[in-house]
Amino acid sequence: MVFNAKQVTEEVINWLKQRFETDGKGCNAVVGISGGKDSTVVAALCVRALGKDRVVGVLMPNGTQRDIADSRAVCRHLGIKHFEINIQSAYDNLLEQLAQQAEVSPQSRINLAPRLRMSTLYAVAQSVNGRVVNTSNMSEAWVGYSTRYGDGVGDFAPLLNLTVTEVIAIGKELGLPEYLVVKAPSDGLTGKTDEEKLGFTYAALDEYIRTGVCPNTDFKQKIDARHRQNLFKTQPMPAFDYKK
Repeated sequence: MVFNAKQVTEEVINWLKQRFETDGKGCNAVVGISGGKDSTVVAALCVRALGKDRVVGVLMPNGTQRDIADSRAVCRHLGIKHFEINIQSAYDNLLEQLAQQAEVSPQSRINLAPRLRMSTLYAVAQSVNGRVVNTSNMSEAWVGYSTRYGDGVGDFAPLLNLTVTEVIAIGKELGLPEYLVVKAPSDGLTGKTDEEKLGFTYAALDEYIRTGVCPNTDFKQKIDARHRQNLFKTQPMPAFDYKK
């Protein structure tokens, strides 16, 4: 089935209108702006749904962010208010105190920044009468390419059932600057692109998700392994079922 970007774009905009009417009436949309396609598309969809005066962008570099100019360009293009809050001092302080009492694992260093960013987003949201809009897409979620309780959470998730390929199509439908929509995705944490870290392309992943077909057996094995290993990220927290 051919993806109808125009139709889906309108459907997502209407969905956002409804969500803010029922779960956040009168609230602002708070979006973490990374400078990548997902946050750019989400912010643009929120502007279409709510108007630019009800969308707040939050830029959260950890010290120096190589592509911070892209994040600022998104806010200028959309005409939205934005905050720029550098998380480096909090990040460094936490790691320093942890290192005094335990050996800090590489994964702890990587995941701490997204978790601090999510805390920052909620602090902003509670200060500006806002709701945090999640920017994750289906492709990332499928293989667990997110930080639990970091970029994987939020109050609304407009892109969570859309693949990277489909998000790009929506970005083009919205008339966003192409260099922001098609730039190579990166986590902004490790200096590598997503595809370099994952070991397969988003194009192959998206085809596999939508059709069940993946001709590259190496890609298929890696995708299947990541999907199995990371299912816990998309499921509710297990709770003891107490019965009287």
